[in-house]
Amino acid sequence: MPEGHTIHRLAADYRERFADRPVRASSPQGKFADGAALVDGQPLTAADAHGKHLFLGFAAAGWVHIHLGLFGKLTFGPAPAPPPTDTVRLRLANPDAYADLRGPTTCALITEAEKQAIHERLGPDPLRARGPADRPVAADPSGDGEVAWRRISRSRSTVAALLMDQKVVAGVGNVYRAEVLFRHGIDPYRAGRDLTRAQWDAVWADLVHLMREGVRNNRIDTVRPEHLPEAMGRPPRVDDHGGEVYVYRRARQSCHICGGEIRTAELAARNLFWCPGCQPR
Repeated sequence: MPEGHTIHRLAADYRERFADRPVRASSPQGKFADGAALVDGQPLTAADAHGKHLFLGFAAAGWVHIHLGLFGKLTFGPAPAPPPTDTVRLRLANPDAYADLRGPTTCALITEAEKQAIHERLGPDPLRARGPADRPVAADPSGDGEVAWRRISRSRSTVAALLMDQKVVAGVGNVYRAEVLFRHGIDPYRAGRDLTRAQWDAVWADLVHLMREGVRNNRIDTVRPEHLPEAMGRPPRVDDHGGEVYVYRRARQSCHICGGEIRTAELAARNLFWCPGCQPR
């Protein structure tokens, strides 16, 4: 499932290609035919992301709510668009570009009130945090680490499980979860209530930084400069995921820092990766 940085990147891709211009909308698969008919001919007025949820705004029709889930894919291309396959749930097109959505968990036309209800049930998103040149973070609850801290600091659940709970922090997936805990030397099995406030503040700030880098580079890189292959004289990582990481999908390999063996286990139906040497109990 794509992590939050990918969804924010897709929102930017939609804005770049379709903002403020009428689109032709169709549903070759037929499952979104009614919604596509209402959107057809309308200009895209906004593209918003919160966690793993993408929202495409059409002032006269509402919002197209997209959740890619495990199998959804979005592809963009230049005009002229090729004939769509019958797996395309939603195609948007204009004279310059097209975008095809396939296999999403959710593709629905919703109202502003329904969109707001989705925001309210999600936790804060590090990529919606405000910087010092904008509003303070605390002024925007959707990007406020304080909101997440209030839940985490009272919880007996493991911090690894809490980071994957979209009601606690929106947008963090398995890669960012494993990597941010490693970067801060936190045992993934530690209870949320056993974290210190300083530890959480550091984790939140790091998520903001790493995920913004993910949007910019369109991939996840979490390794600090001094641990990159060229700095350590080691081979680069070869993996479909791409990017340099410390522990994710490196089970039974040697840790870049301590040389110990990276471990894996199942937690909350997902594979967890950590280094017992660098993340002690």
